[in-house]
Amino acid sequence: MRLIGIGLYLLAFVAQPAWAQATPKLQQLEQRLAATAIENPGDFGSAALDLTSGSVVGFNGHEPFPMASTMKIAVAAAYLAEVDAGRRSLHETAGGATALSLMDRMMVRSDNRATDLLVEMLGGPRAVDHWLRSHRLSGIRVDRNIAQLLSARRDLWDVRDSSTPVAMLELLRLVDGNEALTPHSRALLLDMMRRCATGSNRIRGILPSGATVENKTGTLNRYTTDVGFLTFPDGRRVAVAFFARGGGNRPAVIATAARAIYDGFDSSAEPIHSGGYPAQAPR
Repeated sequence: MRLIGIGLYLLAFVAQPAWAQATPKLQQLEQRLAATAIENPGDFGSAALDLTSGSVVGFNGHEPFPMASTMKIAVAAAYLAEVDAGRRSLHETAGGATALSLMDRMMVRSDNRATDLLVEMLGGPRAVDHWLRSHRLSGIRVDRNIAQLLSARRDLWDVRDSSTPVAMLELLRLVDGNEALTPHSRALLLDMMRRCATGSNRIRGILPSGATVENKTGTLNRYTTDVGFLTFPDGRRVAVAFFARGGGNRPAVIATAARAIYDGFDSSAEPIHSGGYPAQAPR
């Protein structure tokens, strides 16, 4: 059994895309992400992008996973882009609340009703998907609103409303850059992500106290995800995406992978040891 496990590890590692000019430390990090995924029951995808250098690491980076509530980043960005273009206002109302209030509830508390009201204001799921296509994003799609998603027969391998880890990085890079949103809208969205009140045992679980996190979680039955940004004390930023399907240790695996990525991209940290971090439930 041990030989089979080693063989699966090597197969999974060599199957990963060859990221350009990865440093030895980042190569070790990619091996650690692969090992963490393989050592735990379930199906995992992860990816990280240094927004300054362009360095990328990942595991199953091109496999589609359900976005669940992480699709709310696309909803918020699409609406804010409409505000920037002068076609909509944050003071418009739906369901007795302003768009700004709905967006805050959607991003901070993951309010599904608020999400669907914003999607309806935009013109439905197709409008959000069109916004993704207009920015040449591939490997990510929005097909349904939250009510439709939750009422449908659950299939965690359905390509509808899915994203690959790498495609999610591209969405995050778009949100963080200057192409899609004005500085004011970008700051507004990142502030909401910084105040995310869900899934504290995922990306945030075992990071050092000096780490700043802006994230959005997603949860379905037997499915857990968390995506966003890590900001280091020196101001460098890394976009991260974690998807976990099946198994029973999903939040801890995400927390473990997030800490490995943080240390792997932190120039002041010690080299990653082969043992990595135990995937145990973070406090």
